[in-house]
Amino acid sequence: MAKGVNKVFLLGNVGKDPEIRSTAGGMTVASFSLATADRQKDAQGNWADKTEWHNIVCFQRTAEVVRDYVKKGSQILIEGKIQTRSWDDKTSGEKKYKTEILCNELTLLGGKAGGESGGGSSSYSGSSSRSSAASSSGGYDQRQPAGTPDYGDSGITDDDIPF
Repeated sequence: MAKGVNKVFLLGNVGKDPEIRSTAGGMTVASFSLATADRQKDAQGNWADKTEWHNIVCFQRTAEVVRDYVKKGSQILIEGKIQTRSWDDKTSGEKKYKTEILCNELTLLGGKAGGESGGGSSSYSGSSSRSSAASSSGGYDQRQPAGTPDYGDSGITDDDIPF
């Protein structure tokens, strides 16, 4: 069977303050909901916003960044992959499912939380090789801020541009 692609990019606003926890092995995990909006015309031809809610899970250094900087209303960009977990409900015995986005990269957008002035963005990335959000510690790269190179002094002129 050919290899598939499981990649998600989401740009939206955090629905409520993130939940932060630690696994038995000491790994930090952050969970929160992210709202994305799409504008569509309804049956009468009026524009209407349709909101989708996504469950986001971050690990290790990215979870620490979420803990320190992400609050309800924060605008963020998430790059990750979709994962669906299942379990048997203890009370009813029926099978339950939850679909989550496992975050590989997080970019903080807009101003600082709390309405303070300031702009720009910060990006935190890493790769996740685990298949379950409930896995124990280990297997995750430490996430570091992604630098933005400055090409202002590289000597590129209009003659170097191919179009």
